[in-house]
Amino acid sequence: MPQVKPSVKLLEYTPNPERTIALAAKLCYSDATIENLQDGLDKSDVNKFIERLRSFGHASPFEHASFTFGIEGVSRSLLAQITRHRIASFSVKSQRYVAANKGEDTFNYVIPEAIEALGSQAVEKFQKQMATMHEWYTEWQSALGGACEKSNEDARFVLPNAAETKMIVTMNARSLMNFFNLRCCNRAQWEIRDVAWQMLELVLEVAPSIFGNCGASCVGGACTEGKMTCGKAGEVRARQRALIEKINSKK
Repeated sequence: MPQVKPSVKLLEYTPNPERTIALAAKLCYSDATIENLQDGLDKSDVNKFIERLRSFGHASPFEHASFTFGIEGVSRSLLAQITRHRIASFSVKSQRYVAANKGEDTFNYVIPEAIEALGSQAVEKFQKQMATMHEWYTEWQSALGGACEKSNEDARFVLPNAAETKMIVTMNARSLMNFFNLRCCNRAQWEIRDVAWQMLELVLEVAPSIFGNCGASCVGGACTEGKMTCGKAGEVRARQRALIEKINSKK
């Protein structure tokens, strides 16, 4: 099926990310040597260090833990948004080296939720429009010499923002906190909000002490959107609590 939905996997992350951050914090506030830095650092100490960092607003130690995600089933529109988070590393499927219609009758694409909500007729209309764009893409490939790197790079200009892309994204914990603060918010665009909540669930499972208070700004305090607030802070907090309860129930 050409229609796709956002899907996120946690591929790799810093081993013992909470301990790594605690070690960095301990170094800042202790005269211990590097060799002795780990002495006496048990789980309770790790949690205390992380909580202390939050209370101090000391964020730099969180940069020592990184997390790598595989993201697929998302649109090029999302790509334009997520790459605005500049303290991150991105590797993205190329529309130049990979033909959009490779091995398929059409390219994969994302249908916006608002269009799906209009019903089957609206979805069918959208699908027909995607099919038309696929015809344009194929025509230009042919006119430019067939499906190859040279033709793909210019034929892709007729592809829509809805066209699917895949990417691998790496962020450190500090950048992820900022990402969740902005993108788990109800005012974030629906697709990147979906991806952000999936990412939050994945990191909560492996580093709950780091990300337990993460989410939209209203999760840990007052909404920062001012007059643009969605007015549903309680709903957002409830969703975050339900997510933590879901993860705890697996243990």
